[in-house]
Amino acid sequence: MLQRHFVLAPRLRNVPAYLTSRPFAPRFKRYQAFDTGLDQEALSEARSWFQSFSPTQLPKGNTTYARSSGPGGQHVNKTETKAITAYPLGQLLPVLPKSLHPGIRKSRYYTATNDSLTFQAQDSRSRDANAEDNRRKLIEEWQKIPRNKDKTQEVYQRKETITERAF
Repeated sequence: MLQRHFVLAPRLRNVPAYLTSRPFAPRFKRYQAFDTGLDQEALSEARSWFQSFSPTQLPKGNTTYARSSGPGGQHVNKTETKAITAYPLGQLLPVLPKSLHPGIRKSRYYTATNDSLTFQAQDSRSRDANAEDNRRKLIEEWQKIPRNKDKTQEVYQRKETITERAF
C-alpha cells in the first residue's frame, strides 16, 4: 500500500510522489503539431513539389560500367554489367525543393570527392537493368531524406529529458 504513494528515483530511494511530479508542466514537443518548428513557406513548396513530381524531372547522371561479381558465370567475368551512376549535386539540387538540400549531403550515398550521389548496382546480368536500378535507388533515397533524423541530436534530447525528470 505504501509503494503506491512513492516513486522510485534514479538513486533507488523512495521519494514522495508530490516531490517528483510537476503540477503545471509546459507543453511538450510531442503534443505540438508536427510542423510548428518548420518554415511554412518551405513546407508548402515541398508539398507542391511532391504532388507535381515525376521521375523524368531528375537528371540522367553519369553512368559508367565495370565488371560485376556474383552469379552469372562466364558472362559476368567477360562483360561489364555493374552500373555505377553518379548524380552531381549541381544538377540535382536545382530540381529538388530547398527543404531537402541539407539532407542530401548527409546521405550514405554522398561522395564528397566529386560532390555527388553515387549508386552501384550489379544484381542483374543486364547493363540497362542495373542502370535503372540506380535510378530507383536515387528516388528511394530522396523519399527517405525528410524522414531521416539526426540520431545524435535525438539521443542528446532523450538524455536531457531523463535528467529533467529525475530531479
